[in-house]
Amino acid sequence: MSLQPCNEPVCEEMTGAVELVIEPRPKDLGGFEVRRILPTARRKMVGPFIFFDHIGPAEFAAGQGVDVRPHPHIGLATVTYLFEGEILHRDSLGCVQAIRPGAVNWMTAGRGIVHSERTADELRETGSALHGIQSWVALPLGAEECDPDFTHYSAEMLPIIEKDRATMRLIAGTAFGQTAPVVTKSPLYYLELRASADCGVPIPPEHEDRAIYVVDGSLSV
Repeated sequence: MSLQPCNEPVCEEMTGAVELVIEPRPKDLGGFEVRRILPTARRKMVGPFIFFDHIGPAEFAAGQGVDVRPHPHIGLATVTYLFEGEILHRDSLGCVQAIRPGAVNWMTAGRGIVHSERTADELRETGSALHGIQSWVALPLGAEECDPDFTHYSAEMLPIIEKDRATMRLIAGTAFGQTAPVVTKSPLYYLELRASADCGVPIPPEHEDRAIYVVDGSLSV
């Protein structure tokens, strides 16, 4: 499966290996727009990933920013990963954490948690940019009512994988012989891949459900 951003070709050519190409849908979150890929009518999930939103890229003038007010989650985990900018996370556990590029915030809602996502006051004064991915991972049966938890992993804690002129950061799970320290309740892998125009990277085959999202550029499968 390929998950593609608006107005970008996801594949120059396709074979039977690609089951479905999903076009994202714009969604307003109160002052800024995201492009929602999952769920869609033709595919609700990819493995345990049940929501997948592309945030930005967005530019905020001085005095503006993100204001996602406190809202609840249950039965899943939210994963925020940024390419640019910063989001200030607060939750009902008392956690306050700035999310910055390359780091991972993994919030397990379990039986229930409330959180907000905002632009910090100092960035709001000067203006800022924002670009990233927020995905939601469904918890497996038996873990849906677990205790809520929030864990922050800095960019320096995540494995970097070099392969055939491609650089990958392992956001979560196990791939290419490496395992990220991010604690998950389902077997998965989640990678950021930056590749030169002429390199090829095999997609690890361990999982039946696999997807590629093209943040920028195009690719052949």
